[in-house]
Amino acid sequence: MNTSAPSALIGASALRVDGARLWQSLMDLAAIGATPKGGVCRLALTALDGQGRDLFVRWAREAGCSIRIDAIGNIFARRSGRDDRLPAIMTGSHIDTQPTGGKFDGNYGVLAGLEVVRSLNDAGVQTEAPIEVVVWTNEEGSRFVPVMMGSGVYVGAFTLEHALAQCDAQGISVGQALQDIHYAGPVVGTPDVGAYFEAHIEQGPVLETADCVIGVVQGALGQRWYDVVVQGMEAHAGPTPMALRRDALLAASELVLEVNRIALDRAPHARGTVGSLEVYPNSRNVIPGRVSMSVDLRAGDDAVLLDMDADLRRTCARMAQARGVTIDVQEVVYFPPQPFTPDLVEDIRSGAKVLGFSAMDVVSGAGHDAVYLARVAPTAMIFVPCADGISHNEIEDAKPEHLEAGCNVLLQAMLRSARVAP
Repeated sequence: MNTSAPSALIGASALRVDGARLWQSLMDLAAIGATPKGGVCRLALTALDGQGRDLFVRWAREAGCSIRIDAIGNIFARRSGRDDRLPAIMTGSHIDTQPTGGKFDGNYGVLAGLEVVRSLNDAGVQTEAPIEVVVWTNEEGSRFVPVMMGSGVYVGAFTLEHALAQCDAQGISVGQALQDIHYAGPVVGTPDVGAYFEAHIEQGPVLETADCVIGVVQGALGQRWYDVVVQGMEAHAGPTPMALRRDALLAASELVLEVNRIALDRAPHARGTVGSLEVYPNSRNVIPGRVSMSVDLRAGDDAVLLDMDADLRRTCARMAQARGVTIDVQEVVYFPPQPFTPDLVEDIRSGAKVLGFSAMDVVSGAGHDAVYLARVAPTAMIFVPCADGISHNEIEDAKPEHLEAGCNVLLQAMLRSARVAP
């Protein structure tokens, strides 16, 4: 790594990343676990994940970074600053995927960070503060729960011991899987973080619909997830008159519509989804006696989310009485809304403007590692469009020029926080 060249050789505002190199890195990483439909299956802490990690570590070392691996397997690639006593300016995401995942979810955030390091090296620019690119362990939660495991342990959202003990469907623990791929690092203290940035494809259609290149992420929606059981009475479909039925599926079907209504009543940033229904006894000529279903409510404001919770419970009580059923509602997940740091958000906005990219304020409807990092450090996110808003899918796609644009905004934002050394 060459940091001896004077930064006067190139002004910080004139620095640009190598978009072709970023794209090629994404394609090279995507070859590990590539699927026939053009996607990626690289589940957390599998042998393929180990190969992807090995490739990132090799690239980071070639870029002059030192490597640190913690006890949950998070990888920290550090580019030294002029004063390494300063808190690191951090960026990153994850490289584990869904079983039918794409090339960009998570991977873009990691490799955009690596491209920032490479571009600073190319320009001979040294920063005052060190820069770190992070690969967080098990963000997706496809093989192990909880989701966002690595960043969650890092910020103390749950304990290392709890995370290491979690098992997959085959009974393999996180601790064992880390040992198997040789990414069980030593227990180390959490270093200070000066700022955390995460670049990501939007995973939704808003930016593409608006023909906008940069999403200036204001924060992440809060989430409340529920397990709901509607209990009626199964009975013969022929002899039982309509007016005398206690049809659990009928009540559940009406509840699906009500969940949609609850979100629409609080537009534009509220969300309401029923993603799972299990019907018992699930027989053609039997009136359903029980339905188990999921409900997912999201909103950008905690007061709104709490109001949605109250509306859901009132609705369930009303429908239970009207349909002669019982409805049990159990909350199983709660993430409060997480606003990002206004100064860093403004850096993203102004950076996009200076670079000549169209930009708009957006919120993140999905969880990201940045949501946990925001609990302990100033945090911001950058979104770029993805084709048709599709993600967690093998056909997930993004334009090279959009990925390059987001990476250039990331570069400028990180330089502002890390500061160019004199």
